Amino acid sequence: MNEAASTLEGWYALHDFRSMNWTAWKAADDEERAVALDELQEFWNDWKNVEEASQGSTVVYTVVGQKADFVMMHLRETLEDLKAVENAFNKTTFAKYTTKAYSYVSVVELSNYLGKEGEDPMQNPEIVARLKPVLPQRQYICFYPMNKKRELNDNWYMLSMDERRTMMRSHGMIGRSYAGKVKQIITGSVGFDDWEWGVTLFADDALQFKKLVYEMRFDEVSARYGEFGSFYVGSLLNESTLEEMLKL
Repeated sequence: MNEAASTLEGWYALHDFRSMNWTAWKAADDEERAVALDELQEFWNDWKNVEEASQGSTVVYTVVGQKADFVMMHLRETLEDLKAVENAFNKTTFAKYTTKAYSYVSVVELSNYLGKEGEDPMQNPEIVARLKPVLPQRQYICFYPMNKKRELNDNWYMLSMDERRTMMRSHGMIGRSYAGKVKQIITGSVGFDDWEWGVTLFADDALQFKKLVYEMRFDEVSARYGEFGSFYVGSLLNESTLEEMLKL
């Protein structure tokens, strides 16, 4: 049996994709819509309080295309905390004007492929910050799930640790070349969802997503062993831009 990569886990993650029921939203009267928006504002304030207490983080983005209208990405300390924030949103008046389009459950993950021998990673403030990150308020988001192949000769899990480590170091160099342009958060989902990892990218220039993912496709880790799910891309929402989006 090949050596499994050891992992460090941080905050749990929920990508909650929602579509608007525009017919119901337009059919509501002004007072009903105002109540819904007021409740949503209270909910938004609760998210800010959680982040200020260093107990999690939340961002909200539109989604371009037919897959959803917006996504709420929540990071929380436990799965129970994730379920609580999901339930709290479901109980708001605003939630009745939405339908669930897609969701993804995972946990922020770092593997030992890129670690240093003999180092206690939890004593490194930089690593702790990566495991429990404050989600960036970049203009654009890109999310996609992915697997490593388990097919005949292209079986990632049959490679030795040394082979996997060498390839992941090369793969990681591409990501580091986009430092400052793209913020990347990797979440592990083996046993949690249908794919093995979720990749969330943040940038102020959406074209950087295309450039980064395209360049990585030529690296052996992706070209030979990568399998990718649907891509979701959108732009940042705050209280004012959300109100503008919902204005009739």
